[in-house]
Amino acid sequence: MRFILLLILLAFPIAEIWLLISLADEYGWWVLVYLIAVSLLGIRLIIEEKSLIMGRMMQGMMQGGSVGRGIFSSAKNMIAGVLLIIPGVITDAIALVLLLMPTPTSQKSPKQRANKQAANDDVIEGEFTRED
Repeated sequence: MRFILLLILLAFPIAEIWLLISLADEYGWWVLVYLIAVSLLGIRLIIEEKSLIMGRMMQGMMQGGSVGRGIFSSAKNMIAGVLLIIPGVITDAIALVLLLMPTPTSQKSPKQRANKQAANDDVIEGEFTRED
C-alpha cells in the first residue's frame, strides 16, 4: 500500500511537468499567460475567503445551524486557491472540481419544519363581521 502511494506521489509531478511541456510546445507563450492568470485568481480567492470566513461562521451560528459548514466551505475554497497557485493543469482541474462541488446547506427537511407548526392546524385565525 505504501509503495502504491509513493508511486502516485512521484508520478503526479512528472505528469504535471509532462503536460505543461506538451502544452507549451503546442501553444507557446500562452501557457505562461495562463499560469500567471490562474495564479493571480488563486491568490484573489484566498484573500476573499480570509475575509468571508468569519461572516459564514456568524451566519451559521445565527441560523442555529452548524458552524462547521461555514468552515468546511471556506476550507474547501482555500484549498482550491492553493491548488490554483501551484503551476500545473492537473492541479487547476482539481481546484475547479473543488470549486464546483456543492456544499451542504443548513436547510431543514419538511418533516423537521412540520414539528414546529401549531398543534391545531385546522384553526384559521382572522377577523370577521356579521352582517344581517
